[in-house]
Amino acid sequence: MAVQSNPDQLVGILRDTVVALVRRDGPDLSARQLGVFLTVYLTDGPHTVRGLAAELNVSKPAITRALDRLGELDLARRKVDPMDRRSVIVQRTLKGTAFLRDMRQIMSEAETHLHASSGDAPAANTDQGRETRRAG
Repeated sequence: MAVQSNPDQLVGILRDTVVALVRRDGPDLSARQLGVFLTVYLTDGPHTVRGLAAELNVSKPAITRALDRLGELDLARRKVDPMDRRSVIVQRTLKGTAFLRDMRQIMSEAETHLHASSGDAPAANTDQGRETRRAG
């Protein structure tokens, strides 16, 4: 059975993950850059600047700036679409795949640490947690 976390726990995991990413040697991404990165890596493609802008509800120039940074870090690359030379396709990279793997590991460790330090079972394993989720 999957373990359910409450919003405070999820925010704690996010905080611990962001802090770990900032402290380690490696890319330091803004929220927008991270949003673009995760959209490219966690959703089916192909991804275009136009499509990412629509999906994230931000301007195309904002996506372009985020992709500029991701490109500098070799976390994503842009390629002209051979079928429509006006369109640019965003591609994943090996370094980006490794970054996502590291991020998953950091998040997993943050979740394990959170549950170990709280000393109690996650809400999904208690009757009170189930009742709270139903009421919300």
